[in-house]
Amino acid sequence: MLSKATLPYEDAVTESTGVPQLASIEEVPKKAESGTYTQILKSSALVGGSSVLNILIGIIRTKAMAVLLGPAGFGLFGLYGSIVNLTQTLAGMGVNSSGVRQIAAAAGENNIENISQTSTVLRRVSILLGLLGALFLITFSRQVSFVTFGDYKHASAVSLLSVAVLFMLISVGQGALIQGMRRISDLAKMNVLGALSGMIISIPLVYVFRERGVVPSLIAVAATAMLTSSWYSRKIRIPTVSMDTPAISREAVALLKLGFAFMSSGLMTMGVAYVVRITVLRKVGFEATGLYQSAWTLGGLYVGFILQAMGADFYPRLTAQANNNTACNRLVNEQARVGLLLAGPGVLATLTFAPLVIALFYSVKFAAAVPILRWICLGTVLQVITWPMGFIIIAKAKQGIFFWCEVAWAVFSLALAWVCVSAYGLTGAGVAFFGSYIFHGILIYFVVRELSAFTWSSENKKTAVIFFMLISSVFGSFYLLPFYVALGIGILAVSLSTIYSIHLLMNLISIDQLPELPRKFLRYLDFTWRKNAVSK
Repeated sequence: MLSKATLPYEDAVTESTGVPQLASIEEVPKKAESGTYTQILKSSALVGGSSVLNILIGIIRTKAMAVLLGPAGFGLFGLYGSIVNLTQTLAGMGVNSSGVRQIAAAAGENNIENISQTSTVLRRVSILLGLLGALFLITFSRQVSFVTFGDYKHASAVSLLSVAVLFMLISVGQGALIQGMRRISDLAKMNVLGALSGMIISIPLVYVFRERGVVPSLIAVAATAMLTSSWYSRKIRIPTVSMDTPAISREAVALLKLGFAFMSSGLMTMGVAYVVRITVLRKVGFEATGLYQSAWTLGGLYVGFILQAMGADFYPRLTAQANNNTACNRLVNEQARVGLLLAGPGVLATLTFAPLVIALFYSVKFAAAVPILRWICLGTVLQVITWPMGFIIIAKAKQGIFFWCEVAWAVFSLALAWVCVSAYGLTGAGVAFFGSYIFHGILIYFVVRELSAFTWSSENKKTAVIFFMLISSVFGSFYLLPFYVALGIGILAVSLSTIYSIHLLMNLISIDQLPELPRKFLRYLDFTWRKNAVSK
């Protein structure tokens, strides 16, 4: 998701016990100073490598779903998926995210006993919550069907989705141990294997049963995720600690108390996406919902691996430094810098080649999704910048502040979506997404400035201004200039931003740590950059 740079609490398995031994937490500041950029890039590369495979798998799966189901059927696929995600978030109570934090904090203190206790209780609580979530969806299937589709015809399908909810909650509970222990390689392998297995099973189901196969395909994906997370979580050998009922209760309460804030955030995020889809469905139609779903999926595809790396490696690492504001702020600035340098060229490429991307992933029937895709791309850039700041609130376990920030964002997002979709139709949903993250970025910045005296580094400000100008130019050119002129501007911006990003990244790490082929390629690009700079 690694070079020879030492992790803050790198795994080392002893021959005698097989228990992961963790580096002393006192060693963290010095190691973080010297190897943070390398660590960020290697974590991002590992997550990115698995994400590339997941993207390829996703292309095949999404293309198959789009061709087999069409825009209307793909919209149905998105709505069913939203129901699963929303129920999983509600029933999960955020214990997977709180479990990651508790395990990461215990790992930073070298406390194997606490790791064992948290992971044991986390598994049991995840199974219990999964059963409760499944029961909830079965009990209220008619109501969910009516709220989502305006009728009761889909109640039976909604009931079957309860199986997917159960499997997913068991899976995320098992995955929390892997993430908290920062077994980034196992996490990457788990995601790829789960996605591949899910694709192999789900496509034939939809091919044979068409729309009737959508629900079984979602269940199949959840089942494969559960099986793969179970396999990799069992590879972490932690001694079993006996716990009495009061100890289990205390640990469960701690997980649920912290998890409530995470659950509320996830619920609001999923809820906003769910309500926006319903708004598009009611105001524009089923086909528009499919177009929105397609743009939404593609908009976060490239940036997704950067955000996954933040959750998988940066979040546990930041948690270990949560009480050190100087180190905390430095880590956030470094993560945001690398994230922007990695995301900028990809977003510019998506803006430039949006029609080709839509046709490649779906079909020409989805061409109307191009404008909304471009607006969503603007929002994803802001996500890369604002997410690292938001992790400060989470790492410091400020549940109340975190909760009310998410409430403010959710209310603003829904109000803006209602206004924009009413005024601009389908494209308005993308405009609202972009606008909501402008609001989110401003809000989070002022909050974390109070919490940790956070400020943006001068390097980040300069990089942000450069990418802002490039992205604004490419985005605006497709609205103001002839297509081929705008395309030329986009290609030039993609080329310049790629060389610029590689040049800066090479100054942050030693490329001698890279394999021979990419090392030669990067040195060639850097030579080209320097030659052009001198000539100008």
